[in-house]
Amino acid sequence: MNPANLIVEKTKQLITLMGFPAAEVALDEERRKVIILIDDRFVSDNVINILPALDHVVNLILKKEGLIPHVVDLNYYRKERERLITELAKAAAKKASVTKQEVALPAMNGYERRLVHMELTTHPELKTESAGAGKDRHVVIKFVS
Repeated sequence: MNPANLIVEKTKQLITLMGFPAAEVALDEERRKVIILIDDRFVSDNVINILPALDHVVNLILKKEGLIPHVVDLNYYRKERERLITELAKAAAKKASVTKQEVALPAMNGYERRLVHMELTTHPELKTESAGAGKDRHVVIKFVS
């Protein structure tokens, strides 16, 4: 079985064992993302709590199978979050360019901070740095002219 089919099959087995046999599993190979769609109110209401655990378990299974890690997205939560972070980064970049002052973004996890850093690499007049520690770690956007 090719790796893509194996990832989808193993993930589908896991989701079925969790009690969601009608769930859909898809793979975005280019972005190394496993997309899981579960039409269930409990899951939808608790996606922020379920997603990290599901991501961890799926990647443990992939590791056991000798496959590379993938990002798990549940009910497009991460896709929407990435869009929001990108929009926030663009707005903050505009503010920093106009005011020529530092703009501190709210605390974010490492993946989200990376999205901000990557989004703003196209702005040579701006510099991004991560500041703070632990759960308070955030991105600061600085105007460098």
